[in-house]
Amino acid sequence: MAYLGENIPKLGFGLMRLPRLEDGQTIDIEQTKQMVDAFLEAGCTYFDTARAYGESENAIRQALVERYPRESFQLATKNAAWIGPKSYDDARKDFDISLENTGAGYFDFYLIHNTGGARTKVFDDLEMWGFVKELKAAGKVKHIGFSHHDNAERLEEVIEAHPEMEFVQLQINWADWENPGTQSRKCHEVARKHGLPVIIMEPVRGGTLATPPEPVANILREAHPDWTFPQWALRFALGVEGLLTCLSGMSSLQQMEENLETWRTYEPLGDAELATLDAARAKLDEMLDNPCTNCQYCMKACPMDIKIAQIMEALNRTNLYGIDNGKNWFGFQTSSGGKASECIQCFSCEAACPQHIEIVGKLERAAELFE
Repeated sequence: MAYLGENIPKLGFGLMRLPRLEDGQTIDIEQTKQMVDAFLEAGCTYFDTARAYGESENAIRQALVERYPRESFQLATKNAAWIGPKSYDDARKDFDISLENTGAGYFDFYLIHNTGGARTKVFDDLEMWGFVKELKAAGKVKHIGFSHHDNAERLEEVIEAHPEMEFVQLQINWADWENPGTQSRKCHEVARKHGLPVIIMEPVRGGTLATPPEPVANILREAHPDWTFPQWALRFALGVEGLLTCLSGMSSLQQMEENLETWRTYEPLGDAELATLDAARAKLDEMLDNPCTNCQYCMKACPMDIKIAQIMEALNRTNLYGIDNGKNWFGFQTSSGGKASECIQCFSCEAACPQHIEIVGKLERAAELFE
């Protein structure tokens, strides 16, 4: 039976981590144009952005919308009403701002972004579910859905409360497939039970799976010496049933070219390869301090501007490579402020964290280790 997006190419371009200029902040528009050109030339068509991704919407206007016919691609963006807090009117204005930023005229896919925990209640209280239905009825968006960062039970609650949703975006990768917090497999099963196609986000877990620690890397190398680590990640994600598209947050033209080659030559993983990933997953789980993907939603919620994502990385680096590596990373990243000890324990970060990390406790530990 056909499903929404079945004919959309299965490699999507996630625009959260676009290439930057030397200042580390400004998006490299010229390289982004080259990446867009290569992506479309290969036959891929799905682009995913959000207001929460900084200047991403403006960048894709310049690199894509102003350079290609509108009917030649699909463009998705999102509404994160829980970032704020926002009033009833402000939450709705986000759509108009996104439309102006992108210049797209309409969106092919529009998402209520990051349901789960208290964030779902924000969307409920602001009546955002009815708002996106109105957008679709008015022809301003073609398809409506949501992204979910919570467990399978809460996913089912959202789906049953809002059967008008046409798709769901989930964090799925080989490392999180059996993770008790992320529950990738269970969430996927719930989506398919309700007939919803799935968009995959974080297939390389924020880049973590592209550079796994040596004990994990050795397991993968032994099974396939000629495969890159991103190949393992994408091949796993591309094999998920009911896939609308798999979003890869590419940050360079080289990453784009490598991922396009993986997509072109894709073959499903066999039983032996899946068993290899089971072993790699077990080893990785032993080693990581936390499952941070550097989405930085916690930092948007933090009133003290603490460098939370960078501090979570310092803790992981300590576990993987030793205390000196973690301490050096921490010192470099917090040299201009935002240290762990500045936390006032308001817990706003934990309410915003899609990975359900106990951030306040982690910051206390980081302060003891690094400061």
